[in-house]
Amino acid sequence: MVQITNNTQVDFVLEQIEKLVASEGGTLDSVSLDGNNLKVKYTPGVNEECPECVPTHDMVNQFLTASLSIHAPHVDNIEVS
Repeated sequence: MVQITNNTQVDFVLEQIEKLVASEGGTLDSVSLDGNNLKVKYTPGVNEECPECVPTHDMVNQFLTASLSIHAPHVDNIEVS
């Protein structure tokens, strides 16, 4: 389970993205929120039957960017490692 921040809007987005990546065996870890900077460690899952179904780091970054722009627009610097 993803580490919770002290911001409910950011937590909401992280929980939704975590469900998305978990459906393919992935995880979000080591979340750090400092002002408008969010750092997330993403570990992709494995799906041998559908490898293209597993979100890439870039896709997770795009998911976070789009969702945070709606729910927590003050977070505008996102790093997915």
